[in-house]
Amino acid sequence: MSLERTLSIVKPDGVEKNLIGEVVRRFEAAGLRVAGARMLHLSRRQAEGFYAVHQARPFFASLVEFMTSGPCFVMVLEGDGAILKVRDLMGATDPAKAAPGTIRKDFASSIERNVVHGSDGPDTARFETGYFFAEFELARRGGAA
Repeated sequence: MSLERTLSIVKPDGVEKNLIGEVVRRFEAAGLRVAGARMLHLSRRQAEGFYAVHQARPFFASLVEFMTSGPCFVMVLEGDGAILKVRDLMGATDPAKAAPGTIRKDFASSIERNVVHGSDGPDTARFETGYFFAEFELARRGGAA
């Protein structure tokens, strides 16, 4: 595997349920390191920009509404095969279809209120990481790009 960086967000429902520490704990227990993190409350414009790839989809408006409904915890994670590792730890988008022991199976209440977001590939990870963090804001460990 290769050293990668990826973005993950503890969504407003996860923050409301006080799950930030548990989500970070699971990522770190799987060998990932936090390279940068911040708490923020997305504006409508920020949420629309971040999720612009979904703009034509029927769930776009409700997704933006949800993501602006409360604070989020945004983090950059790094490690060997970080993108796939984060996605495996999160579980399927639909918590009813997520594997036992995944974050979404354990804590999510619906497809939209599914506690956590993670980049789905290298190009998305680069875009999403850059959307929230400048390179100088990220810790350099292990030579991740």
